[in-house]
Amino acid sequence: MKEALEDLKKRMQKSVQAFKEELSHIRTSRASVSLLEGIKVDCYGQKLPIPQVASVNVVEGKMLVIQPWDLNLIKDIEKAIQKSDLGINPTSDGKTLKLVIPPLTEERRKELVKVVHKLSEEAKVAIRNLRRDILDKFKTAKKNKEISEDDYTKLEKEVQKIHDEFIKTIDKLSQEKEKEILTL
Repeated sequence: MKEALEDLKKRMQKSVQAFKEELSHIRTSRASVSLLEGIKVDCYGQKLPIPQVASVNVVEGKMLVIQPWDLNLIKDIEKAIQKSDLGINPTSDGKTLKLVIPPLTEERRKELVKVVHKLSEEAKVAIRNLRRDILDKFKTAKKNKEISEDDYTKLEKEVQKIHDEFIKTIDKLSQEKEKEILTL
């Protein structure tokens, strides 16, 4: 049963990692390379994230400078950014693209906080579903007399402890992102 608990931890960790990934794509007033990781560019017959086809640097915390390794891609990168939901138009000098990250309006901040809450709840539901699945597995093992009532109770407490740790992590990440969005 220890293997099942270790597997549970790994699966819950993957859910938390996916949540972190989603949070990193939410734009705040600060420039971050992670804003561009979800934007794919058509190049060489495949779609690649911008950081894989260009160097991306943060300048003064408010601007991203994108320098493609192949200058032929500059128009494709520009189009990909314009089509994305970032809501920022890049400026080009033919060799680099510059993205100035505008400050967020109060209304937009509140919308983003709601998105964070929604993502947080989805991550918690995923954690709860994993807990339910493993507890069902343990109940079946108890019913089939593979484990005793005492063992089941111990496993149930251990699963709850693991669950609570991951829920706490999600809450902490959510609060950090909310604070980042709401501070100027």
